Amino acid sequence: MRPMPSEPLALGEFEQVVLLAVLCARQDEGEAYGITVHAAIEQRTERRVARGAIYMTLDRLEKKGLLTSSVGPPTDERGGRSRRCYTVTKPALTALRASRRALTRLWEGLPASR
Repeated sequence: MRPMPSEPLALGEFEQVVLLAVLCARQDEGEAYGITVHAAIEQRTERRVARGAIYMTLDRLEKKGLLTSSVGPPTDERGGRSRRCYTVTKPALTALRASRRALTRLWEGLPASR
């Protein structure tokens, strides 16, 4: 019996939203940290999201190996505190692409009026 090929990690909807928001924030702002991720989600989904939910999800995604983070230098605008910046990992990109393919296949053939 051959071993099963490893499958990409399955992502929940909000995990997908947060990972995509990290990518958007890095593209739009140059870096992704809690506030820029929050702004990307609210602007692009037109959905209100609690900041705490975003920070919890960022932490969970980092523990799963789907994000890496680094602490930047302290900033005056944050009262001398540093901000944690996030980067999406290759396994996260693989999981996002797999999720996109699966959803696209599910939508194919459905009438547009649904």
